[in-house]
Amino acid sequence: MAQLRCTYRIQLTPGLGFRRVREVVLPYLRDLGVSHLYLSPVLQARRESTHGYDVVDPTRISAELGGEEELRALCRATGEAGLGTILDVVPNHMATSEEENRLWRDPELRARFFDWDPETGWYRRFFDVGELAGLRVEDPDVFETTHAKVLELGDANLVDGLRIDHPDGLANPREYLDRLRERGVERIWVEKILEPGEPLRADWPVEGTTGYEFANDVTALFVDPAGEGPLTDLYAGLTGETRPFAEAAHEAKLEVARTTFAQEFERLRALLPRDGLEEAAAALHVYRTYVEPGRVDDEDRKACAVLPEELSRIVLGFEHAEFVTRWQQTTGPVMAKGVEDTAFYRWFRLTALNEVGGDPDRFSLSPEAFHRAALERLERHPRTLLASQTHDTKRAGDVRARIGALAAIHEEWGERVKVWHAVTGGMDDPNEEYLVWQTLVGAWPIVPRRLELYLEKALREGKRTTSWLDPDDAHERRVMEFVRSLYSNHEFLDDFEPFAARVARAGEHASLGALLLRLTSPGLPDIYQGDALWSLNLVDPDNRRPVDWAAHAAVVRETSPDRRTMKAHLIRRVLRLRAERPEAFDGEYEPLDLGPDRVGFVRGGAIRVVVPLRFGDRADGGDRDLLPEYDQELSLLR
Repeated sequence: MAQLRCTYRIQLTPGLGFRRVREVVLPYLRDLGVSHLYLSPVLQARRESTHGYDVVDPTRISAELGGEEELRALCRATGEAGLGTILDVVPNHMATSEEENRLWRDPELRARFFDWDPETGWYRRFFDVGELAGLRVEDPDVFETTHAKVLELGDANLVDGLRIDHPDGLANPREYLDRLRERGVERIWVEKILEPGEPLRADWPVEGTTGYEFANDVTALFVDPAGEGPLTDLYAGLTGETRPFAEAAHEAKLEVARTTFAQEFERLRALLPRDGLEEAAAALHVYRTYVEPGRVDDEDRKACAVLPEELSRIVLGFEHAEFVTRWQQTTGPVMAKGVEDTAFYRWFRLTALNEVGGDPDRFSLSPEAFHRAALERLERHPRTLLASQTHDTKRAGDVRARIGALAAIHEEWGERVKVWHAVTGGMDDPNEEYLVWQTLVGAWPIVPRRLELYLEKALREGKRTTSWLDPDDAHERRVMEFVRSLYSNHEFLDDFEPFAARVARAGEHASLGALLLRLTSPGLPDIYQGDALWSLNLVDPDNRRPVDWAAHAAVVRETSPDRRTMKAHLIRRVLRLRAERPEAFDGEYEPLDLGPDRVGFVRGGAIRVVVPLRFGDRADGGDRDLLPEYDQELSLLR
């Protein structure tokens, strides 16, 4: 197996299939210095699938991506280049296409493979997606059929590890992961969304998570705590929203429980008639519990403390086994759709903090808290992934860094927002208008069409003034007209663009600092495709746009970095150091006490890292005072 140093996530599409990755992307990754190619799902998905998570035949490799021989050729080439391969596996669900999915088309097979009741027809869905049905992967025969091809690739030494999608949807995640280990899978990462302060279960045989917790921590680390009060007051004054995020989140969770997931709660009540199940699910502060018969831990007890006494007893005692299993599979979708896909699109105090696995009520993170998290990670899961963005994040790390920088200039930011409202006439909804200003600052320059598509999704997900099920065409049309008008409003642009440029510089400082921490902290750094240059992606599908691989490859060959290529230079330099000194990055983590404005540590007694958290006027300087600063702050101890 290749030495773990850094993963690089590729989002496969018919235009970026196995052969193109082998011929175009793989040489670039080798030169950049990563150790593992991390591929999105490769099994046969629905025709015209844009992501691969809608599998219709788990026994075949996707023909649209090139087929099995091309995948094997890619894996062999990856090994010959000294890299390993990690595959993204989807054990929770498959697509309900009768034409393409024989397991769904045949009623007998459907009853065996899926959580489907032939008498009623309310199968378990993936979240609220009716076209994706939940698998009974806890059944050994179902597991074997759906995993045979992936395990075959592992047995042939073509795959080094697996990334498991949405384990919270499974009846028994621990048992499933144990089965993978028993079948010879040595390296497993789980897409487990941990709430702040929630540990990954110690009895899961995994390397760690896909890294959302680090992405949130490092974002908050660079947010100036002095901005919390002023930005809270500004948001309340502009929009009238005075509630903490927790209240908005609870409201949204209860709303989706009563509407989006009505059929799931009807199914639960059919198993065990009880009132107030929706309210109980909305009260949970984590995605789910993991109670098994005779197996319950303190985290489960802590989570159930908010439930009604009788329900808590039933869950913790695993009474009414089918009800408890279904309950534990239902609370995660309520959290995901209620918080990530509703409340995050309603509450906009500082949108850099509205990220998967994050808590926008936590405004900033101290160096001491960052160190505690790093030490816990080193002790428990030293190979957990450290992400900045994924295919599911709401914003790229560079966008979050820019928006987070507003906390340090909160007074000027408030003035600018009021000026822009005056010179543009503003929008119908002040809350949506505030989202527009933050999005523009975070992603500028952004073409109007990208912004319009983002806002359509954001407003419909928020379900306040429009929605996917009942779109308000007139309101959406006014929003898009306002957005388009900004690009021809010279009074607005003359004021906005100089301000946005200064925020971008501050954001670049924070992004480089966050990148250096991601590359050197305990854990395994992960790079999302295209993120070795400045990445201003918004939520999918914006973050799945094609990457200019030729431009990225050219950057790696450059010896004199400029502002555009700073991230690539830093990545290449640190990954080279990780290859030369692996024992240091596998070794101890010694925090340095540098005060509230810097964070630093020593790895393995040999490598010292220091990162400034507050940049002030330095963000207005040229390239020469930015990158050399980070070169100096990554130093070998003599």
